[in-house]
Parts: sequence; C-alpha cells; structure tokens
Amino acid sequence: MRAPRADFLRRLATAVAFALAALALRADETPGQGTLVEESCASAALGHALGFLVYLPAGYDAAPARTYPTLYLLHGRGDSMQAWRQAKPLLDALIADGKIPPLIAVMPDAPSSRRAGYYVDSQFAGTDQLPAGEAVETALTRDLIAHVDRTYRTRAERDGRAVAGYSMGGYGAARFAFAHPELFASAIVLSPALYEPLPPVDSSARTFGAFGRGAARFDEAIYRDLAAPWLDVKNDERLPLRLFIAVGDDEPIRDATGESLTTDAVRFHQHCRRHPQVEAQLRVLDGGHDWKVWRAGLAAGFEWCWSVARVQANETQR
Repeated sequence: MRAPRADFLRRLATAVAFALAALALRADETPGQGTLVEESCASAALGHALGFLVYLPAGYDAAPARTYPTLYLLHGRGDSMQAWRQAKPLLDALIADGKIPPLIAVMPDAPSSRRAGYYVDSQFAGTDQLPAGEAVETALTRDLIAHVDRTYRTRAERDGRAVAGYSMGGYGAARFAFAHPELFASAIVLSPALYEPLPPVDSSARTFGAFGRGAARFDEAIYRDLAAPWLDVKNDERLPLRLFIAVGDDEPIRDATGESLTTDAVRFHQHCRRHPQVEAQLRVLDGGHDWKVWRAGLAAGFEWCWSVARVQANETQR
C-alpha cells in the first residue's frame, strides 16, 4: 500500500507545483494589462446596432468606486474597429509607466458608406451602386457616448473625454473636437484627411457619398459647411481645446500641385493657432501614411495632452 500512497503524494506535489507556477505566470502577466472587449449598443440615429471595442484598464473591476477618463478612437477609411487592437499594448505601457492615467478607450466601428463615411451625418440618398449614407456623427456623439457613460464608470464631462483618429478618422477627430466642444477637451489628429478648400478629384470623400446630397455623391457646399468648425471657431475661454497633430514627412504627393496630407496638416495647425482657446502642437514624424507614424503620434499625443491637462488643472485650482 505504500507505493500507491507515495505515487499519489508525488502526483499531488507535481500538480501543486504546476498550479503555483501557473499562478506565478498569471501574476507576472496581469499588472498593467487591460482588457479589450467587443460590444454593441442600439443607435436611434442609425436605426441599427453600433459595434465597438472597449478597453478597460487593469484594476477596473477591483476599484468599483473609481471613475475614468474616456478616449474615443476613430479608424481610417477602409479599416474597421479591429485596426485599433494594436493600440492596446501602447495603452497598457503608457498607463503602467504613469505617463497617462488609467482610462477607458472606446473604438467604434464605422462601416457606413462602405467604410468611407468620414464621421459626418450624410445626406446621400444612395444609388444602385452605392448604399445611402448614414448619420454617423450623431450616432457616435449622441448614442454611443450616452451608452458608454451609462454602462461604464466614466468621467461624464468634457474634461474627461478625448478623441483621436488617423486619416479619415483624423478628419473625424478634428470635426468632433471643433463641432462638439461641449463633449471633448482634447483631440489627437493623425495624418488627417483635411482637404482645403476641396478634396482632390479621386478622393473617397468625393466618391462614396459621405458629403453627398440626394443622388449626388459629392456636394461642394456640404463639404465646405462641414469643414467650417475649425475655420470659424468662436473664442470661448470656458471651452479650451488641447489639440495634437501628427503627420508623416513622406505622405504621398496628391497631384500636380505637389501638396500632400503633410502640407494639409501644417495648414490646419496654422488655422488652430489663430484661436486663443486652442492649444495646438504639430509633429512631422519620419514615415508615411502608416502605423509607424500613427503609433508614434498616439504615444506623443497621449503624453502631451495629459501633461497640458495637468497644468491647466493645477492653474484652475490656484
């Protein structure tokens, strides 16, 4: 009888050792690791569900009384919310290093207009070749934000919200920040598709109906109207905006004019500097229209916006 008992004890000891090793490994992996969950919510503006990813920082469940700032991340044309999965390690690292506070990040999917909806409320009625546009801007700024603030422990105020995006999402981030100053205090605008005065002839802004009206895929008056917020900002010291712009130095040359999104971003930065309540920074980074630039721009933008927010908060408390 001794051999079976000894064998049992050996097997038990081995099992305990494996369990302790697994717990140790899990403990090593847990600190600084947020969670990323795929969710959806109803949207009256769209008439159907709105999908999104949500990032919850490490320790979210363990601190039920704590509230968190919220970051909305807008993907580029042709991409989906899944593109933002690569931002999770960056958020984990910046939070773990204390460079930004623990936050909730919301990454909405924007499939309208065949993923070229430009985050605006489209008036395009559709054709046999293209579906009608949708009210993407209202869906995100009204339906999604309200759902997130009800569902998660957010700081449900403008100083607790930021918006960021790349390419088409950079246009969306800029528009949301200026058209909805009551909602967002900071914006990170990466390689923004900000064409002035009008998009180039081959741009998806012209061809997929986001800025269309009726059966027309593009309407110049609508485009100019929707670009107006940053051209005609009303100075309001009660609504200061922190704006970080990043773009690559090798963005593709657009046409015979020799311009590119790099020159557009520089022009946009100059517009922003004319307004006292907008504190804007511009970075021209090594790279093109790609994630090399957008990762670096996100990291620098997160840190800069947070550092400015802390300074402003300290000055307010004096």
